[in-house]
Amino acid sequence: MARYDFASDNTAPAAPEAIEALVAANTGFTSGYGTDAASARAADAVRALLDADAEVRFVASGTAANAIALAALCRPFEAVLAHKHAHICTDETGAPGFFGQGLGLVGLPGASGRIDPAALAGPLAQPDMAHRQFPVALSLTNATEYGTVYSVEQVAALTAPAKAKGLSVHLDGARLANAAAAGFDLKAIGSLGVDILVVGGTKAGMTATEAVVIFDRTLARRFDARLKQSGQLPSKGRFYAAPFIGMLESGAFVARAAHANAMARRLAELSPFPVRHPVEANAVFVEMDDATLGRLHAAGWFAYRFLDGSVRFMCSWAVTPDSVEEFGATLKAIA
Repeated sequence: MARYDFASDNTAPAAPEAIEALVAANTGFTSGYGTDAASARAADAVRALLDADAEVRFVASGTAANAIALAALCRPFEAVLAHKHAHICTDETGAPGFFGQGLGLVGLPGASGRIDPAALAGPLAQPDMAHRQFPVALSLTNATEYGTVYSVEQVAALTAPAKAKGLSVHLDGARLANAAAAGFDLKAIGSLGVDILVVGGTKAGMTATEAVVIFDRTLARRFDARLKQSGQLPSKGRFYAAPFIGMLESGAFVARAAHANAMARRLAELSPFPVRHPVEANAVFVEMDDATLGRLHAAGWFAYRFLDGSVRFMCSWAVTPDSVEEFGATLKAIA
């Protein structure tokens, strides 16, 4: 059987802290639809993580979280600015447009997944007109799809001009734990003009769960109705919330991500192939031709070619130093 250790951080098991919290929540009877004590406790933990007074909801997937969040920011005849390789633009099967009843996505360039501030200036300067979807929101991703991490200053350089033009800001934090482990200050998010944030749970070592954090409380009105219509208001909400209790209250959210980041740095050191993007979080992208990728698959390891043509190796919380060394030896053998 193929090994998926480095295929994605979605292929890893859930961390013990998340499972223990799930087991602890699986006792007795409680109210449903996110009104239970576990959901309240998890929301408090998220607020403490961010040092923010915000509304918090828990949903099943990052795609649902992103799409519903953007639908709350945009009307159908409006658009979202994002990096051209952002997950919302390339890997969500049109979900933002579906949940947003036709909202548009405008892809912007930038090295290694970070939007170039100069590329943002053009769309912000365009006049409003009836013949195109005018941008009313900016979406950022941290850590990015290429494993790079925006600094607080880099985020501010994008959000400040966007907010000055009246745009709302969405932050896709599917790998926010890895960004935090790389030095991104989570407590600064609330001061950067972010209106709605997705805190990734699944990729951070939890079971299927993501937190939607609503900084702009005007967006919270009827947000539960929006979730219900979208199939994202689970009746047994405590099982979506509980993993956040285990991971945040124990500190494992960032600690486990720090391990994943360290494993990626080690793998980059071992790689005989050129590394295409800076290794700042838990991903390593290498230049590899098809014949060599075929040899990697034949050796029993699964990996796939990414959007820019490179081959991606992703380190999860569960990757071990021994597996990194073993994988590195395989890479040398097939090079």
